[in-house]
Amino acid sequence: MGSLFRSEEMALCQLFLQSEAAYACVSELGELGLVQFRDLNPDVNAFQRKFVNEVRRCDEMERKLRYLEKEINKDGIPMLDTGESPEAPQPREMIDLEATFEKLENELREVNQNAEALKRNFLELTELKHILRKTQVFFDEMSDNQNEDEQAQLLGEEAVRASQPGQNLKLGFVAGVILRERLPAFERMLWRACRGNVFLRQAMIETPLEDPTNGDQVHKSVFIIFFQGDQLKTRVKKICEGFRATLYPCPEAPADRREMAMGVMTRIEDLNTVLGQTQDHRHRVLVAAAKNLKNWFVKVRKIKAIYHTLNLFNLDVTQKCLIAECWVPLLDFEIIQLALRRGTERSGSSVPPILNRMQTFENPPTYNRTNKFTKAFQALIDAYGVASYREMNPAPYTIITFPFLFAVMFGDLGHGAIMALFGLWMIRKEKGLAAQKTDNEIWNIFFGGRYIIFLMGVFSMYTGLIYNDIFSKSLNIFGSHWQMSYNKSTVMENKYLQLSPKEDYEGSPYPFGMDPIWQVAGSNKIIFHNAYKMKISIIFGVTHMIFGVVMSWHNHTYFRNRISMIYEFIPQLAFLLLLFFYMVLLMFIKWIKFAATNEKPYSEACAPSILITFIDMVLFNTPKPAPEGCELYMFWGQHFVQVLFVVLAVGCIPIMLLAKPMLIMQARKLANVQPIAGASSDAEVGGVSNGGPNGGGGPHEEEEEMSEIFIHQSIHTIEYVLGSVSHTASYLRLWALSLAHAQLAEVLWTMVLSIGLKQEGWFGGVILTCVFAFWAILTVGILVLMEGLSAFLHTLRLHWVEFQSKFYKGQGYAFQPFSFDAIIENGSAATEAE
Repeated sequence: MGSLFRSEEMALCQLFLQSEAAYACVSELGELGLVQFRDLNPDVNAFQRKFVNEVRRCDEMERKLRYLEKEINKDGIPMLDTGESPEAPQPREMIDLEATFEKLENELREVNQNAEALKRNFLELTELKHILRKTQVFFDEMSDNQNEDEQAQLLGEEAVRASQPGQNLKLGFVAGVILRERLPAFERMLWRACRGNVFLRQAMIETPLEDPTNGDQVHKSVFIIFFQGDQLKTRVKKICEGFRATLYPCPEAPADRREMAMGVMTRIEDLNTVLGQTQDHRHRVLVAAAKNLKNWFVKVRKIKAIYHTLNLFNLDVTQKCLIAECWVPLLDFEIIQLALRRGTERSGSSVPPILNRMQTFENPPTYNRTNKFTKAFQALIDAYGVASYREMNPAPYTIITFPFLFAVMFGDLGHGAIMALFGLWMIRKEKGLAAQKTDNEIWNIFFGGRYIIFLMGVFSMYTGLIYNDIFSKSLNIFGSHWQMSYNKSTVMENKYLQLSPKEDYEGSPYPFGMDPIWQVAGSNKIIFHNAYKMKISIIFGVTHMIFGVVMSWHNHTYFRNRISMIYEFIPQLAFLLLLFFYMVLLMFIKWIKFAATNEKPYSEACAPSILITFIDMVLFNTPKPAPEGCELYMFWGQHFVQVLFVVLAVGCIPIMLLAKPMLIMQARKLANVQPIAGASSDAEVGGVSNGGPNGGGGPHEEEEEMSEIFIHQSIHTIEYVLGSVSHTASYLRLWALSLAHAQLAEVLWTMVLSIGLKQEGWFGGVILTCVFAFWAILTVGILVLMEGLSAFLHTLRLHWVEFQSKFYKGQGYAFQPFSFDAIIENGSAATEAE
């Protein structure tokens, strides 16, 4: 079997690298992506490994690059992405990269600090400008005639009467700016703390101001507070400080305020000029960095991944050689050796690397080669469980069976065409869509399964043609082979009119698929469709399960498990064939032997029920007498054959249950030795280990007790026998979902679109347009998306449970090679040390 049907043969190798050549050799292996290294220092702390300082330097460079990326994204500058992956820099180039990043970070931080200081200064001047403008209005209102009541309230009536005539009493005041949302609470606090002995005036600043710290737009208000005495002044300032209000000096004289306002405007103009120059310089720095940022990220991540991998190596006693252990595919052994030689030549080392194969009893990782087409199907299998080493891989067969079983449930030419066109669009645009990396998980799932979607759509179009179903209607391509004598009034007046095969059928079938007349049949339309789809569901299900059992034969022969082949595979296959495949044969016999005719014993009235026949067969019941002129059995010797099949099928159960454990127990007694690892259920006692003839063997560990072996074998036998019944019934979901999909499509056509089609005139055209849009939305949203998802999940269950349970254990672990492409694609550096 090739690697398409089984995982690649793997070998555990030991790699010896000279210290000065190790970096270049690991870099070449990272570009190749075919080697999985093992950690030879599992007990060593991550901070105590040899290259921990280099990893920390890479972390620091990544931090600086993320800071640059954040600033670039903040300004909306596009980053240049050529799609190329630069080679990993040499170790000596790290110093240059560090110096470049340090210079850029320091320059950018200095520019940002200067810009923030300038913006803060600009904000203060802007607030002072608004204060000078707004307070001028306040002071104009504070005339003697208008504010006697306020003065009396603030200074007291006695102080006002005691003042000399013609002399205004002087009030102290503070002016500042506060956030608008804090103003009501600020005003209440002033009133309560000062007991109403202050006078507050405020005005909103119409234009929002920019916060220099985070760049947000904030709304503020100007306020001025009048009071008397130093005690109130201190109290007012503390309240302003508590509410984070900014206080500014404001002259009392109008001339001084005008002079200050002119100076403020001049300084604001100068600051605008300096801010513009600062922003231009910052933009130039970021544009220059954006051109190389992607490549810098790739380089730093590659360096970090190399040093992280080198931390998995061991040093020999001379401290001049690094020793590593790795899993490699046997087919790529020579390619890996060539990569190691290239790395040695790049480093200038004269000592060639040494790659030796090792003998091991560990189970190797599972490596299935995939391309962009098979990757999605392999992902479906791995989601259930990664295949054990060299186990049969269901993915190649799933490429056909998965979309086909989906299409049986989703069969509609129109809905399948929508799905196929969507998948084809993603396939045609895959390069551009793949380049637009997004975090939308739903879209990533759709795009990753674009080939599955396309095949499901194509297969659904085929089954739609077989069902002759397109948006719940039919295509009369070859002309119906039913000739009815009903006139229009008869059809319109009889709601439950049925097709009669005896009178209306010509005798020759429709050339391809169902006859279109069944779409307009009366009450026997659903009866006919149910009978047809229910039977093909059982036929496909039994065939699918038999194929799964046959796949287990390939596993047993490959691993040379003679006991499992004889005492598991043969009884399992016989049990399935003698009962359920025989039921399938009865369906074909019934289809061939009986017809819609009055000639007995071949008339439809003489046709027995397959379900009743199968139940009588299993329970050894005597069938009911046949109608007059009909035969009791469908073929000669049927009763004897059925009894024989049931007896043989029941006889297979104790063989599956007891034969293998008893043979294992007998072999242990004869050998008179301790149990051999791997002999419990899937490896032959004294035979070849679990790894098979070409792979690593199972680990030497304590064997299961005989009691556990009997328990496990009992569980497996009961699961298979009961599962054969339940799994056969489970395939009836093909019929159920197909019927539900067809009925939903008919409901949408009848209840929605037909309303628009019945309208006439220009107004009917308008109504039809609106109704069609609504019908199209419901069709795509419900029948394509929701029904498609439902059929997808049911198909997934049929493969995981009903099909793969017959042969697939999925107890392996995935091959995870050291690959720069995988590291860069995931947007992270090498895996952190444990």
